This record gives sequence, C-alpha cells and structure tokens, in this order.
Amino acid sequence: MSKIQDKFKELKSKNEKALISYIMIGFPNENTTLSIVRGLVRGGTDIIELGFPFSDPIADGPVIQNASTVSLNKGAKIEKFFSLVKKIRKETDVPLVLMTYTNVLYTHGYSAFMSKAKSVGIDGLILPDMSIEESKEYLKSAKKNNLDTIFLVSPNTKNDRLKKIARASTGFLYMVAVFGTTGVQTKIHKYTIDAIKNAKKIVGGKLPIGIGFG
Repeated sequence: MSKIQDKFKELKSKNEKALISYIMIGFPNENTTLSIVRGLVRGGTDIIELGFPFSDPIADGPVIQNASTVSLNKGAKIEKFFSLVKKIRKETDVPLVLMTYTNVLYTHGYSAFMSKAKSVGIDGLILPDMSIEESKEYLKSAKKNNLDTIFLVSPNTKNDRLKKIARASTGFLYMVAVFGTTGVQTKIHKYTIDAIKNAKKIVGGKLPIGIGFG
C-alpha cells in the first residue's frame, strides 16, 4: 500500500477528509518552496501536490501559468526538481504527488523518470493531459515503480468512460470541479455537486475522490 493509500485509510478511520495542497515547485525560488512546504505541513495538509513547470500548461489558469513561467525563466530543470524533492522528503513524511504534463515524462523516458521520482520520494503522479487510451506504457512504468496514477475526470465525463478511468487510477480519482482552467472560480456550482455524487456512486467506495481545479 502506498503512502497516499495509507493516508486515505488513516483519514477514513477518523471520519476525516483529506486536505490536498498544491504548490509550483521552485516558485519564486527554492528557499521559498521549502518554507511553503513547512508551513503546509504545520498547517495540517494531508497530501502535497508539487507542480513541475511546463512551457504550455493547457489546463492551468493565469496564476499557475505565471508561476510556471517564472520558474522556467529561473532555470527550472528536472534535476533541480528531483534535488528539491529529496530535501522536502527528508523533512516530512506527507505524501508527495508530482503534477506536470505528459511530455515532461515522455522526453526523459517513462521508466527512467519514474524510477528517479520514486527514489527521491514522489508517491504518485497527476498528468492532466494523459489520456486513458495512451496510458499503457505510463501505467506499466508506474506500477513497476509503485507510483500511484491519479487520473482526472470532469463533470461531463460519461459514466462508461468514468468507470474506465477509475479502474486505471490508484491513490485517488481527481474530480475536476469546474469547467475551464485552474484557479479562476469563486463558487461551487450545482453541476459540481451532482458530478461528485455521481462519481461516488460509480466508484462505489473503492477509490477516494479528490476535488480540485477551483
């Protein structure tokens, strides 16, 4: 069982929900990243998503796009990312999830990338642009390295497809709460509540559901 799965099991035993936090690693600099992580841990976050910048973050709104641009302009490289994750892991046992885009892994090779990610303390992966139809090699490498594969579904995902995505997901299923990009919504819509209820019904308690993208 992974750190992520252990965390959800622990929370369920206490009848609590998970607080999952996101930061863009390296923004605005390494020391600030470490300070933010320490603050999140002190504040009681259960899981931390570490965003690695990408030049074309299609799922992200202006806030994360700007953070990604700043990080890239300051020389963000995957080697620096792994080095910083290693430092973070030395300070906390909180589950760490890498959130980036498929091309970052593809460029380095799925197997080599995931092996390194696991060795520095990453517990799971979120790739917003990874389609279930093209995930065979990705899933194989993730399973080999004991990394959770957290796929995304949205409020308009058809039930048959939702079932298929849920079967490929481990750790938790990521429910995109809104239509559009990240960080631009200020209220919870009825369609979001309906989508969550529907996903819970289909998943049937076999997989935790995380709500994000607000």
